[in-house]
Amino acid sequence: MESRKPITLVKGENEAGRIYPDEPSRFKETDVDPFLTWCVKEGTSDISIQTERPIYNDISGVLYPATFRAMDASDMTAFLNKIYGADAMARLASGKDLDVSYEVRPDRYSRIRFRVNITAIQAKGRDSAQITMRSLPTEPPRLSDLGIEQEIIDNWAPRQGMVIVTGPTGSGKSTLLAAGNRMLLERIGGCGKMLTYEAPIEFTYDTIKSPRSLVSQSEIPRHLPDFEAGVRNALRRKPNIIMVGEARDRETISAAIEAAQTGHAVYTTTHTTGVASTVRRMISSFEKEERGERAYALMETLRMIVTQSLVPKVDGGRLGVREWMVFPDAVREKLLDMDFDEWTNEIERLIPSYGQSMKKSATEVFEKGLISKTHYLLLTGGGEG
Repeated sequence: MESRKPITLVKGENEAGRIYPDEPSRFKETDVDPFLTWCVKEGTSDISIQTERPIYNDISGVLYPATFRAMDASDMTAFLNKIYGADAMARLASGKDLDVSYEVRPDRYSRIRFRVNITAIQAKGRDSAQITMRSLPTEPPRLSDLGIEQEIIDNWAPRQGMVIVTGPTGSGKSTLLAAGNRMLLERIGGCGKMLTYEAPIEFTYDTIKSPRSLVSQSEIPRHLPDFEAGVRNALRRKPNIIMVGEARDRETISAAIEAAQTGHAVYTTTHTTGVASTVRRMISSFEKEERGERAYALMETLRMIVTQSLVPKVDGGRLGVREWMVFPDAVREKLLDMDFDEWTNEIERLIPSYGQSMKKSATEVFEKGLISKTHYLLLTGGGEG
């Protein structure tokens, strides 16, 4: 077995407290939670653990070694078994990465939550894994904390129908949904029975006081095999609100439409950008012979689409920039009287009257000096990339 050499530190790094002071000679499962707790106290946003490398903390966008030693197979086994279970490597061998949540309870009154991705990699010619752990807030933010526009807030809670949050990976869709859920829970009358299906569960609502609400969260695929199964499951449980983490395929989109048609408020996300392109992409997921029927069913249930991008701010941090459109009865009736092939152009024309375009939102924050010209051009389609 090769000896593991300690890494070379930049002078002053250890004095700054970046290296775990209680680093064991070899990690065991009992060492994992104390180490993760220390990482969060150090201010990390992401922890990266992989074979043949020290563990790294991402603190304010800079990677800092958190251990002297590189991790070997035994260390990795301890982390994998503790975070996921003994069958982690066997599941990775099937060619799929693993998305889970993980929770540490330092004491009976507090908790630390992580969103975890485990991906198979090759390290020195052998199969191994990289574990990426994103530290999550203890409770979801409020919509006002995120700077969400009042028009979006005012239309967030339809009695029935579908609200869709869209954007690329890492655009804050899950955070926006969680903030919306918190608003529903904190209403004077609560929200009734809320069922969420997520992959993985990122935010929990235990600390939100809502005596007239009941929240039940299920993780895909730990509790149910996929999002379609989640929606089918929800329809048997008499909910008021259904949150589907992602409408990623024809079966899930169809099930979500059915749930909205049967009197439920349904919230979901897609990896699209733009209101009109979201409608187009959802319709195109169906076979040609069923697109017409499914398109009109979708339009009957649509209540609002919000598309969000996170861009760096000039003075640090990131800013959510949004395009949105509300679909009141008059708009849905107008579109339902048209061929669905004409919807894209018509929706683009209607956005300024029933919402706000990404170009206008980006222009507003650019003129306030909040984002750079480069990111403004990227948001408005005027840049390269």
